[in-house]
Amino acid sequence: MATEEELFASVDALLEEEPQLPPPAERARLRESAGITQARLAQALRTTPQTVKNWENGRSEPRPPRLQAYRRLLEGWAERRQVPGAATVPGEGHPVDEARPQLAAQPQLASAAASLAPRPVPDRPAAPTPAPVPEPAAPVVPGEVAAPASGPPAVDAGARTARRPATARRPAAALRNRAVPNIAAPPFQHGPLVVLDGDGNAFGAQGVVQDCPATTLVELVEWTLGEAHLGAARLHRNGNDSDPLVVLTGAAAVKLGLPERLETAEQRRSLRLADDHPVVKQIARAKWKLTQRGFGPWARVYRPAKAGRRQCVQFAVLSWDALDTRSWPGVAELEPPEIARVLGVYAQRVLTPRGSTAVSGLELMTALRPPTRAVKDEATGQWVSGHNPGSLGTEPVDPAPPEATPEHPVVVNGGWTGGFLDEEAYQWVRDVDLLSDAECMLPWAVGLDLNVAFLAAASRLTVGLSAPDHFHGPRFNAKIPGSWLVDLSHVELDPRLPSPFTPNGRRPEGPAWYHTTTVAYAQELGYNVTPVEAYLRRETGAFLDPWHDRLRSAYLDTLADLGVTKELDDAGFLAAMERHKETDPAMAAVLAAVKATVKGGIGKLRERPQGRRYKQGEPWPAMERPTWRPDIRAAVISRARVNMHRKMLRTAEATGLFPLAVLSDCVVYPSPGRSPLDFLPYTTSGKPLPGSFRLGCSPGLAKVEGVQEVAWAVDLMEQGHNPARHIKGDGHDAAFDEGE
Repeated sequence: MATEEELFASVDALLEEEPQLPPPAERARLRESAGITQARLAQALRTTPQTVKNWENGRSEPRPPRLQAYRRLLEGWAERRQVPGAATVPGEGHPVDEARPQLAAQPQLASAAASLAPRPVPDRPAAPTPAPVPEPAAPVVPGEVAAPASGPPAVDAGARTARRPATARRPAAALRNRAVPNIAAPPFQHGPLVVLDGDGNAFGAQGVVQDCPATTLVELVEWTLGEAHLGAARLHRNGNDSDPLVVLTGAAAVKLGLPERLETAEQRRSLRLADDHPVVKQIARAKWKLTQRGFGPWARVYRPAKAGRRQCVQFAVLSWDALDTRSWPGVAELEPPEIARVLGVYAQRVLTPRGSTAVSGLELMTALRPPTRAVKDEATGQWVSGHNPGSLGTEPVDPAPPEATPEHPVVVNGGWTGGFLDEEAYQWVRDVDLLSDAECMLPWAVGLDLNVAFLAAASRLTVGLSAPDHFHGPRFNAKIPGSWLVDLSHVELDPRLPSPFTPNGRRPEGPAWYHTTTVAYAQELGYNVTPVEAYLRRETGAFLDPWHDRLRSAYLDTLADLGVTKELDDAGFLAAMERHKETDPAMAAVLAAVKATVKGGIGKLRERPQGRRYKQGEPWPAMERPTWRPDIRAAVISRARVNMHRKMLRTAEATGLFPLAVLSDCVVYPSPGRSPLDFLPYTTSGKPLPGSFRLGCSPGLAKVEGVQEVAWAVDLMEQGHNPARHIKGDGHDAAFDEGE
């Protein structure tokens, strides 16, 4: 039997638990008695009407700091309105005082909750007989007609006024006619996408919530195209509007007849439903079509366009891993409204997701540089489709043999044996024999990462737009994009720096194929170049410029949301970067997606064949698109690598410091302190040395990737490992894959 002391301890533990709330029905009654709508309460507590609805029907409970603000508001309504029969909120002490410490960190919630609390009714002389308390006017739900006012029912003296039962709910008609704010121009006034939960709630961008009555996938397609008003306007006047995106939670997928997960071995291998799955059959019976990819994590359901109008809905199934954790860290685990917020911001700043971030990065290129435009046929006077200057056109072009991959038909069927371009990102580690005693005595190894280095390299980059032409013995011209066979083995550089001409940083051993940017850098360093052969393109242009500009803005705007702006000095920038991911995890996920869009989009320009059944020399699907352009990918990576070498060379000339290792856009330096401010070169006026590494948030500027001890870095180097890969110390590679 428990002792008195043990019982008292148990009671004290209960008293110390998180403050609780009245029953759900009582919460609704208190709000209705105050004349406050769910929408207004949601606005004050910085949440959604559906969340408030869930609180009031018992489906979910608020969490701090909203818990304390909500509790304070309910207590205020109960006390100030003196609602008959109002339940007292459990907990010791004054509820408002208990809430204040928690609300101090979220003053906007406290002030918002206070703004909703009704003003106290001034004291009045006591009536000779008790008078009934009048029923407060019920809020009018959009789509309903308010009932005519009527006098209070006749009651005996001292009787309590009859009230609406606490379990009353809005009629189904009101739910179907829920007022939805317009956040864009028609016909896409409800935004680009929705996230559908298992209860039929469709959460959109900027807090939009709609009620979706669909119970089958076909009904969902028809609702999306007919009633939801979803989609996004084209990014270029000659392009196409973005199709609406419906993101399905696991519960929504099950409700629509889809498996919660792709469970069978065949499903996992093909990442799609079998053709005889009931949902696939249902789509076919309704005369809708699926693309060749079938119904997988990302799927398109469409009908051929009518009168130039597209009929297509895009689906993403969260429980099938549609949102990759490396590109969208933590997003799939968020609540549907937050998922809609993240994807909505990405859609606004980049484009409506159309698959992986790599796919979206590639699609963005076409959306901003459409292949065709309307031109007038002078012979007939009719408007017809014609080539859009500056684009890649509608037909794919074969690469030059050295630009192709070893399995490409141009190589296999043509018998090419002349070598290939090797324009890849750096993977270099300095020989430990070249480390000085002074370097080894420095305590810290600091990793610097260049912000979206591939994006910076794409800025104002001239690339080829047409098919290549073959030349023998050409004179080198740095303004013509292409591939050059040239010998750069005579270029003498400090061995403590990687060679700018090879991804492994070793000195070339003889003639090899290089992109124009790499050969031009050899000239910049003062060496003569004499090409033997070249594959050059006559039609050129800055194809990636609009892509660069849009993604640059998306990157900077999202960083600004996280408190990292261009106005910060170097010390302020470093401090802001240390805490930016904790400022708003949802926006941090958007930032990760933007960065993955850059690298993945560049990688998709040379997508390799996939599948165990592929045979060398056969074409693969990626080759059929005009954006399969390995030469453009080589141009971007070549420029990024040259930019990195130029900064390392300038830093070495100014400070005598040389890197320990480089991995893609991450470089590791020995340092006397933990901060890059301890070794980066500055002018006498305190400005960063021109041409060297510079801290900042803009693409191409540097931030800290990680800090470890020099002894740790040297130990990895002696084992043949690259310290730049592990400098973060969190188990993740410093460099992201290129989407291949």
